[in-house]
Amino acid sequence: MSGSKLIFRIGGIILAGLGVGMALTNPGQKAYEQYASETLNDYLKENVCTRVPSELSQFLESQCYFLVDTARPQLSQIIARNTKRQNFIVFSLYQTDLFIPSALPNYQVKTVGVFQNFYTYEAEGL
Repeated sequence: MSGSKLIFRIGGIILAGLGVGMALTNPGQKAYEQYASETLNDYLKENVCTRVPSELSQFLESQCYFLVDTARPQLSQIIARNTKRQNFIVFSLYQTDLFIPSALPNYQVKTVGVFQNFYTYEAEGL
């Protein structure tokens, strides 16, 4: 067997192994919903709860944290209802349209799931 054939066979085996590994570690819808819920919860606490007037900041901030934690099941349901998954076997693309009835802006969030991890690559206000 020539050197180039051996290299192609080894390369093919490596690519096949990588593909199988990616397929086995492609995260599912429930894992995404948990990731998105945790990410939204953290975002609200870090970016919404901290923007309160300084004279009432400590009280309002703690109340905001409480409200965010209390609303987490409802936010999880909103995420579950408004997420579309495109499964490409070795990775998945998720698009979540967040239309939360309140003074908060609406968002469209795009995320890729691969190797049991999620990477949000776009989040834009609508």
